[in-house]
Amino acid sequence: MPTTTPLRSLLRRGALPAVSIAVLTLAGCGTASGGSSSGSGGDSGAQATTVSLSDADGGKVLTNSDGQTLYMSDQEKQQVLCKSSSCTDIWLPLTVSAGQTPTAPASLKGDVSTVERPDGSTQVAFDGQPLYTFSFDRSAGQVNGDGEEDSFDGVDFTWHAARPTGAAPAGSASPTTSPSSGNGGYDY
Repeated sequence: MPTTTPLRSLLRRGALPAVSIAVLTLAGCGTASGGSSSGSGGDSGAQATTVSLSDADGGKVLTNSDGQTLYMSDQEKQQVLCKSSSCTDIWLPLTVSAGQTPTAPASLKGDVSTVERPDGSTQVAFDGQPLYTFSFDRSAGQVNGDGEEDSFDGVDFTWHAARPTGAAPAGSASPTTSPSSGNGGYDY
């Protein structure tokens, strides 16, 4: 009796088109081109909340629509300093389409707004500080970028998970102006 591979079994049952559609649909849920995290919810007709709240080590953190932790740098107040591709390849700006208003739960105390990036795109901000995801957070709920220090284009950054109060969690290291490794221990 010949053995049937799972792919052949799917082909016989006519299930491959459904599997293909599911894979393509999931592929469309990733980040937007240019390394930016998108606040849109796809083509379902219902828009996902741009900024949400989730539990993480140390309390509540702001997250994007995919549950990825959002970060802000101590150095960016009402301005974007993470401009180069070397920075935005690590710290992915949370963006919305031009003219789109970012959304957040009513329970979030703080101002969710936008700032214009140097390339003309619209980045989501919380209490005036631009928001980013961290490329080394591999799954929802991780906070690997909390307290990271690095330097790009002559600017020393200290990053914190964005909290509903906007402040770093109690016990966080205070920011320094000159990080020792320049890459927070990551090989980038």
